[in-house]
Amino acid sequence: MKYFALILVLIAAQATCAQDWAKGALQKSPRHREWVTVKHDGRNVETFVAYPESKDKTPVVVVIHEIFGMTDWVQDLADQIAAAGYIAVAPDLLSGAGPNGGRSDSVDQSKAMELVSHLDPNQVTADLLAVADYGKKIPASNGKLYVVGFCWGGGQSFRFATNRSDLSAAFVFYGPPPDADAMKRINAPVYAFYAGNDARIGATVPDATANMKAAGKVYEPVTYDGAGHGFMRAGEAPDANDANKKAREESWARLKSLLAKSS
Repeated sequence: MKYFALILVLIAAQATCAQDWAKGALQKSPRHREWVTVKHDGRNVETFVAYPESKDKTPVVVVIHEIFGMTDWVQDLADQIAAAGYIAVAPDLLSGAGPNGGRSDSVDQSKAMELVSHLDPNQVTADLLAVADYGKKIPASNGKLYVVGFCWGGGQSFRFATNRSDLSAAFVFYGPPPDADAMKRINAPVYAFYAGNDARIGATVPDATANMKAAGKVYEPVTYDGAGHGFMRAGEAPDANDANKKAREESWARLKSLLAKSS
């Protein structure tokens, strides 16, 4: 048990160290970014919004964070999505869970992992539905809606597709699938991105493929050989290995291509 706790601390420490470069990149961004409070059912969901530099109205992409909570990397990733031409709306799903009702930045990374892993699924769904509604009502939005998630958030993006009928597409980065019965409610195509060196999540892909096919749904998974879980973040870090860097570059190109094709 002590060994497991130590592993969690080490993983969290590595994730935290990886944020310095992301924070620096975000600070250099020319795009408008802001924090807003999305209110629903007595809850306040603190949400990071990044806007593209566009003369036309654009689609909205809901960004769901990793198990580490709303980190600098997630904000930087949202800004990169805005740079690609989309309004990025990234809720901090730990809103209210920190000390004195704080959000992710009020707790350390190891604690954030524990809190995120124990979030009430119904609360997560309600938060995401409210944030998606908020995004679609932004005056600069053209009403089209997408969702993308990473790690824990990847699983949540897949699950959100079962609860949101007006999604244009769902993008799942190395996250587990929902139950087979829930897949019947999915209306949008699901595009998935997996790491070759991630047997825990990789083992879910065959059943997800079979169950989505049985439900008559579009599911297109791609696995990046040699990459590890979390390659979208790790592949951007200054010390990224070649496999993670390549997977990140190829995944980013695929994500932008799929967004453009369905916009």
